Amino acid sequence: MDSSSEGSFGREVAEPMLNEPQTEAVLHAQGPLLVLAGAGSGKTRVITYRVANLLAEHGVPPYRLLAVTFTNKAAAEMRQRLDRLVGPEVVRDLWVGTFHATCARLLRRYHAAVGLSRDFVIYDDSDQKAVVTRILRASGIDEKQYPPKAFLHAIHQAKQDVLLPEDLPSRTPFEKLTRQVYEAFQEKLRAANAVDFDDLILHVMRIGESRTREEGEELRRKFRHVLVDEFQDVNAAQYRLVRALVEGHHNLCVVGDDDQSIYRWRGADVRIIRGFRKDFAEAQVVKLEENYRSTGNIVRSALGVIRRSGEREPKELFTQNPNGAPVLVVATRDERDEAACVVEQIREALRRGVEPKDIAVFYRIHAQSRVLEEAMRAEGLPYQIVGGTRFFDRAEVKDVLAYLRVLANPSSDVDLLRIINVPARGIGAATVDRIAEAASRAGISVHDAVLDRLDACGLAGAASKRVAGFAAMLRSLRAVQDAGPRELAERVLEATGYAKALKDENTAEADARLENVSELLSSLEDYEDEAVAAGGTPTLQDYLERVSLESDADKLGKEGARVPMMTVHAAKGLEFTLVLLTGLEEDLFPYRSPSRERDDLEEERRLAYVAVTRAREQLVITHASTRMIFGTTRYCQPSRFLGDMPEDAVEHAVSRTLSGSMEGRVRPAMFVRETTRQVARETTREAGERYVEMDPDETWLSAGRSVEHTRFGVGKVVRLESAATPPVVIVHFAGWGEKRIVASFLKPA
Repeated sequence: MDSSSEGSFGREVAEPMLNEPQTEAVLHAQGPLLVLAGAGSGKTRVITYRVANLLAEHGVPPYRLLAVTFTNKAAAEMRQRLDRLVGPEVVRDLWVGTFHATCARLLRRYHAAVGLSRDFVIYDDSDQKAVVTRILRASGIDEKQYPPKAFLHAIHQAKQDVLLPEDLPSRTPFEKLTRQVYEAFQEKLRAANAVDFDDLILHVMRIGESRTREEGEELRRKFRHVLVDEFQDVNAAQYRLVRALVEGHHNLCVVGDDDQSIYRWRGADVRIIRGFRKDFAEAQVVKLEENYRSTGNIVRSALGVIRRSGEREPKELFTQNPNGAPVLVVATRDERDEAACVVEQIREALRRGVEPKDIAVFYRIHAQSRVLEEAMRAEGLPYQIVGGTRFFDRAEVKDVLAYLRVLANPSSDVDLLRIINVPARGIGAATVDRIAEAASRAGISVHDAVLDRLDACGLAGAASKRVAGFAAMLRSLRAVQDAGPRELAERVLEATGYAKALKDENTAEADARLENVSELLSSLEDYEDEAVAAGGTPTLQDYLERVSLESDADKLGKEGARVPMMTVHAAKGLEFTLVLLTGLEEDLFPYRSPSRERDDLEEERRLAYVAVTRAREQLVITHASTRMIFGTTRYCQPSRFLGDMPEDAVEHAVSRTLSGSMEGRVRPAMFVRETTRQVARETTREAGERYVEMDPDETWLSAGRSVEHTRFGVGKVVRLESAATPPVVIVHFAGWGEKRIVASFLKPA
């Protein structure tokens, strides 16, 4: 290309606006290219300038160039930048979009090759669940024993791995049923001229790989250049599609960072980016290692965490930015002390003039957000939940609250209609409609119609019997309505079978919902403690009123002027002036649960790296000595990731509450692990429990330690009943609650 021509794109990219490796990636024109882009290294600029260079200097027609990414937000940003570089007229002809949007567009053209008509429909999650539910009912499969979501999870996993029903194992009853349901599911989709999200990828992939249809050859000739952003997040089906599209020319540019591969739970395979050079031996490799986003101390802390990864492409992240403030690691007493520290840091940042939108609060799991939300509301700080639902608006939380509201206020038709078939008890929509119509004709509430006038609702025998069973359950709950709010909620969960239904689902999503239900119980307990401490009597009505007021969105301030709060997964691709990273404790971050595999520690490390690199100027990390979560108090140890950060990049501190309780015994500068151990002992004594001194070979059974059981998975020791023979341990397992287990059936986790 002629880089000397006046106004040429080559002249522009050779100037200092791009560094040397960025320029190398942009000017590469033929063959495969792997760009390993460290956090904050300007990968989006490289992609957009590369597209512009191919258009302007190499004469690639825009309609022959495909750029795919994973989110609509990323695709929109790419288009906006290209608008400024090459103009909207050119961008209109480019193929820029997500994998799913791109494949939907291609499938409209090549629909006949896979037996679809052009007006095929795309089934969303609820549509898919409805199809599977109909299949189960038609086959006589027990939905309680084998929930629809469990089959959908298995089907999606199979499709991401490009497996047909006959490719699946059939060793267990569930596996055999999965093959059967998967096959029936695909038949139903075909009959309905429908696809799910995975089918969009699979259908186009199979067309591209076809050697017998002319559509396959046409598709393989369609694009002269393909670019893939966030390549570390692709699954097997997406990768096979991309390889098919570039088969004739290998003009494939992939940009990604194996250090930021954090979506294995939804199909991403980090081995694909790490093995790229095996599939494309002639690939040129460019490493973008200069971070433009963050201060020196933040970059060095992030590198300290990720360097310990067992398998990664070597990258030495660095920055020419000033060191800035050290990463502040604050030891707190418990989750409420932690929330108070977060609020204090936010207030200080706001006083310095930092905009709310430039401050972010991160947590590992959604259940942590409840206490943080309550602290933000109490201080009148506007916030918004990003990538998730506000705690009290989550479906499982609203379900339990609806039961409690019906008990407190039987006239609430909305709440009763919400829970009459939750969990599923065979009361269908037609039955509910008849009850509601009968209540309306009689001028009474749905509650009264169900409990007192059921005979007038005109229901068939089976439907009437099921509704009568629901009414009997409400009567039994009303008989214990004088119980405290938390106890009543526990009775609701037991009597309705709500908690059991979630446990039986046995999926990661159900585990998360069950954790939120446990967190609601913690909220009720906190409310009761606060009411008693204030000299009052806790009542259900008072709690429900408080929740209603706290959920009022009008309190959050105008849009755009709120502090974002989110899980670290939701933070991927974002950046903030100040990041408050909470809950850096063993078994919370890194997170361990029965539904997660042991080798997920590597992904947890990558997740921590992503969290740290979201901060531009200031990073504050908190951890608690004790934490009530999932309805149980944990005794916590600081996360191993904290010990991986360079000492000269980090400042350790203790909260005022913790410092006051340790005054005269622990120096504030003492390493945080010692502080945590001391507070754990003090908290145990304050609770009136005896701290058990163990022999050196038995310390793994002391309170707060992680242990593993063959059935229940990894759990946390609550206490040891040392007087028992043989020794018995009380262990809390996420999703299972507390279990009393003989010590010989456990091993250290």
